[in-house]
Amino acid sequence: MKQRIITGVIAAALFLPIVYFGGLPMVLLTYFLATIGLYELMKMKKLNIFSINGVLSVLFLWVLLFPEKYYHILDAFYYSKIEICFALILLLLTFTVITKNQFTFEDASFSILSAIYVGIGFSFFFETRQEGGLVFILYSLFMIWATDSGAYFIGKALGKTKLWPDISPNKTVEGSVGGVVCAVLVAVLFAIFSNINVGILSLMGITVVLSIFGQIGDLVESAFKRHFNVKDSGKILPGHGGILDRFDSLLFVWPLLHLFHLWV
Repeated sequence: MKQRIITGVIAAALFLPIVYFGGLPMVLLTYFLATIGLYELMKMKKLNIFSINGVLSVLFLWVLLFPEKYYHILDAFYYSKIEICFALILLLLTFTVITKNQFTFEDASFSILSAIYVGIGFSFFFETRQEGGLVFILYSLFMIWATDSGAYFIGKALGKTKLWPDISPNKTVEGSVGGVVCAVLVAVLFAIFSNINVGILSLMGITVVLSIFGQIGDLVESAFKRHFNVKDSGKILPGHGGILDRFDSLLFVWPLLHLFHLWV
């Protein structure tokens, strides 16, 4: 626990100032986090990111992450993001032939879906900061931290009914509900004390949905790790595991923030 706290404080001290500043530093942070996340997924599958297929997968991810505000750069190449991504998919599929199926269709499919999963989630991290402002990023972070902490401590104190033992044997229904309640309390505080432009009742209702889907995102990552028989997605954050271990819930929450059009 001590190591988790120390790592968390150091990570927050590095992470939050960049989020506050926004702009290009945040774009670079997004690319860094997403690339590490893709590396962790490919490592689970025993795919080498420092290979031809690995480089193609990373390029696919980087194109997906390309921020809308910089689209004018792509105009110089006369190709859209979709066209470039399609070309990279064709190259990955071609690589299955070149390697005589040592790199298989399944490997190519895993690489593409992994890049989409990580890329879409993290692309909305930057877009949320650009469109919704800093307050929505802070809301999403504190809401998920409250969900995780509430689920852990309330589950430990009151948990009796297993939530999904085949995927994550330690999670309980009581902890899950406690996590949602804690997230709603955070929403109430944001509605009262911040400049978030959402009514308190609407924000509470949306928070229930986001907290539930954040927990689903956590279970998705748990399913990956159980399938590939690994404890953590990585070791970059001592006491916490990998990037995906810390951002699995947010990869579901940030796209949903946009689907709700909270800042329109």
